[in-house]
Parts: sequence; structure tokens; C-alpha cells
Amino acid sequence: MQPINLLDLTYDALEAFVVETLGQPRFRTDQIWRWLWQKDARSFQDMTNLSKDLRSRLPELARVHWPEVTETHRSQDGTVKFLLQLHDGCLVETVLIPSVQGRYTQCLSTQVGCAMACTFCNTGQMGFERNMTHGEILGQILVGRRFLLDQGLPELRNFVFMGMGEPLNNLEALMNALRSMNSDTGLNISWRRATVSTVGLPKQLDILGASELALPAISLHAPTQELRAQIMPKAARVPLDELMACLDRFPMRPRERITFEYLLLGGVNDSLEHARQLAKLLSNRRCKVNLIAYNATDDAPYSAPDRDQVERFEKYLWDQGMTATIRRSMGADIKAACGQLKAQTIK
Repeated sequence: MQPINLLDLTYDALEAFVVETLGQPRFRTDQIWRWLWQKDARSFQDMTNLSKDLRSRLPELARVHWPEVTETHRSQDGTVKFLLQLHDGCLVETVLIPSVQGRYTQCLSTQVGCAMACTFCNTGQMGFERNMTHGEILGQILVGRRFLLDQGLPELRNFVFMGMGEPLNNLEALMNALRSMNSDTGLNISWRRATVSTVGLPKQLDILGASELALPAISLHAPTQELRAQIMPKAARVPLDELMACLDRFPMRPRERITFEYLLLGGVNDSLEHARQLAKLLSNRRCKVNLIAYNATDDAPYSAPDRDQVERFEKYLWDQGMTATIRRSMGADIKAACGQLKAQTIK
């Protein structure tokens, strides 16, 4: 039998492995869990509070496999992008984004490729290969945290599931990852520091809302059903009125708001008429809008919007009493900006 990667196990699954497979007392679960997620142990020999006999047995049945960093790219603005190779050779990317306060946000991938095929997104051009596992998703955090520590840089502060893939199409692994992130004996990351970016899948959003483990950021990008169907044909299979009804019932604590991501494509969705339609769509809703200027890529079907037009769009939303900000583009010079992630075979 192939040794299992312990990073792929939730706490409950690890406990079952410890008790039923290893025949060990339950308290060993907590010890191993802390070694995996708090102490970055990659060798069983490093787990010094386990017996020598147990440490010698574990390699026969299990392993600790982190995603392998095959390439690291650093932007002039401090953004860092990693190309990671998974156990089967599949490639994904994750990005560390510095804030003006000096701390870092990590952009996490949840799938190898993406099935949504949004027309403006490089990842969508890859197609879909497979879902990532619990250990592969959280392994990105281990890689990012270790890099920052080794470089003497500030700690990771926030986490956005905004990398490769549609997170809600890998719902089971996503929910398990969020629970493990929240574990105070593991990564100990507060739910307040995790955001899940999604095109908006109502059934899955209902499950995410019931869990109270993260808030969503909705990849909207169009103010009408017709325009959304043109630029996001698969996402638009969910009618906008159905998506809005789902978000209206999403449970939120006081002062919490839904984030809407709006990628401005030059001459496509960036006019003042589009701003008017967007304001009408989101009126009377607890939300904020992140405006993102499109980053043109090789063979891109779209062009970047005019900067003055982006600012006019933002001002119109302000004048309607809405909270809207233009997101600072980070990492464009290393193709780490929004919509640019596209892991390719190493040559």
C-alpha cells in the first residue's frame, strides 16, 4: 500500500489513522498535528516527543510531502510567485502579496487549472486537470510561511482563495482546509483572515455561509446577465437574480459585507452606463466593490481600460453612496496579477 501523505488528513482522519492503523493512544494525534502544522516538520525523526519505535514505523505507512517549489519569481513591488509541483507532476501557482503595512497576503489555488473558462482569465485557458487535496491546498501556506521566515520578512496576515481554480467546485477539500486553518492546535488562522473568491455557485455558497468559516468575494465582472454571459459563459448559467438572492441570505455578522470583484475590460464593461447598471444591481446591499484594471497578457482578447475611465467609474459608484476602491495591481511584471496565473510545463 502506498504511504499516505499526512498533510492530506483532517484532524479527525489523522486521529483515526493514529488509533486504528498505528494502535497508538489518541493524544499522539495532537502531537503529530502540531508537528505538521505548527513546527513545519517534514521528517518523522524530527518529531522528538514520539517514541523511537513509532518514529521508525511511520515511514512504512505515511509520509509528509510538501508541494515542491520549482520556480520562484520576485516582482519589483515585492510580490513573490511560486510555481509548485505536486506529487503527480501537476503544476500550480501561489502568490505572496505585500501590503502597505508590510504584512503579506497569500493567494491560494484550489484546482489544477479551472473548468469555468472565463474569457479574460489565463487559468481558464489551461482547462481543468483535477482538484487539489487538503494537503496540497494548505501546503501552499507552509511553503509561503517558510519562505517569509527564511527571508526575515513579515508574517502572513491574510489568505485569499483567489488563485487557480473555482474554490466552490472543490467544496469538500476547501471546507476541510478552512476547518484545519481554523484549528488552534494547527495553523491557528482566524476565519476573519480568509476570503473565498467565487463566480457564485448558490448551493455551495449556502454551505459556506452555514459554516461561518469565511466570507465570499464574488467574481462579478458584469452588471447584466447578457454581458456576463458573453465574458463568463459558464458562470452565467446561474442567473444574476438567483445569485443575488443567494447572497442576500448569506449570514453575516454586524459590519461584515460581501465583496464584489469587478474586472474592468477596456471598452467592454467600463463605461458610465455599466457603472449605473452596477449601482442599480447592488443598491441596498451590504457590499463593497473592488475595481480591478485588466492586466493584458500574451494573445489577450481584451485591452486594459483607460486609467481616467477607471477613476470615473469609481467616482460614479461613490456618488451613489457605494463603497468602491481601485485595487492596486501587484506582480504584473511576473504575471502574478489577477487573472494571470497559468502554470505551464517546465521546459
